[in-house]
Amino acid sequence: MIFAKIDFINLLPLHVFIKKNLSSQTKQIIEYHKSYPSSINKKFKKRKVDAAVISSIASRRCKKCLDFGIVANGVVDSVLVIPGSYKKDFQSDTSNALAKVLKIEGEVVIGDKALYRFHNSDEDFIDLATKWKEKYNLPFVFARLCVNKHEKYLEQISKNFLKTKVYIPQYILEKYAKRSGISKKQIQKYLTKINYNLGKKEKKSLKLFLRLSKDI
Repeated sequence: MIFAKIDFINLLPLHVFIKKNLSSQTKQIIEYHKSYPSSINKKFKKRKVDAAVISSIASRRCKKCLDFGIVANGVVDSVLVIPGSYKKDFQSDTSNALAKVLKIEGEVVIGDKALYRFHNSDEDFIDLATKWKEKYNLPFVFARLCVNKHEKYLEQISKNFLKTKVYIPQYILEKYAKRSGISKKQIQKYLTKINYNLGKKEKKSLKLFLRLSKDI
């Protein structure tokens, strides 16, 4: 099974869970196929990978999506707009579309680099997940687990993950802290703002976003 992963902190708990629960061969494949969201969207569309957590906007035409994704119910700190002239982030199709849906002008910044700027810069930021929550009173779904193959297997893995409280070892936190430029405590606090289950509200929100972004 070829599984691509978004190599951002927001999926770190899933990566740790997979390392503990899948075979060595599968873990090596997952590590090999890692990139940023918009790149993974293209690989999934071309069926170069069997499954991936892809951007919500790219999941529009996917026929097999599971009830697992990357969700923020308000403040998230990793999907930001710096007010000013519009500049999209090449790494995320969904965040670029969300800024347009919310009519927020500025530079879109996502992922670990957004977290770094949030914690290390005096710039003014607009948190897109917060603005979505304020306008529609719904959580925002940034990405969703979609499959080309192995649907039943991945459905079971995602269900098991959602039932498990994942402990992230200190050495892994240290690795990501060094790479991202933010502290271990900041990483742990950030992860409390991320949810992975797609329930009724999350699906309602996703449906609304896909409708509003249809012509963008």
